[in-house]
Amino acid sequence: MKRIGILSILCLSIFVISCKEDPTKNVKKENIKQAQERDTQIKIGGSKISFDKSEHDFGVIEEGDIVETVFTFTNLGKSELIIFSAKGTCGCTVPEWPKEPILPGERGEIKVKFSSKDRSNKQQKSVTIATNADEGEVTLVIKAQVTPKS
Repeated sequence: MKRIGILSILCLSIFVISCKEDPTKNVKKENIKQAQERDTQIKIGGSKISFDKSEHDFGVIEEGDIVETVFTFTNLGKSELIIFSAKGTCGCTVPEWPKEPILPGERGEIKVKFSSKDRSNKQQKSVTIATNADEGEVTLVIKAQVTPKS
């Protein structure tokens, strides 16, 4: 019984001695700054992307045609909207997007070009937009009925 008491006191002593270090000294100042900025953005509210349309149908086009459409969006959030990337499902679908942040309430455009070269019949392609908005990724769809060359 004495051994258990002595071991308990010994363990408690080691625990108390080892806890004298201040753990806040190990926190990097840059991490504190990033956390404060993140917390400020959370309090303000995030960005929110809203498109005028999420799908576009080019209708009937000829094989070899290059067609283009514009998807207009608005930042309905309370902080800057940043579009990190826009990727088409294949090389025939090429998006262009704004590289600068879109302020709350402002509008922007994503242009999408589709090349029907070596494509025929019904075509459906998508463009995935990666943003910092609450929605994260958004998918836009384009369609066309491609008439083959004779």
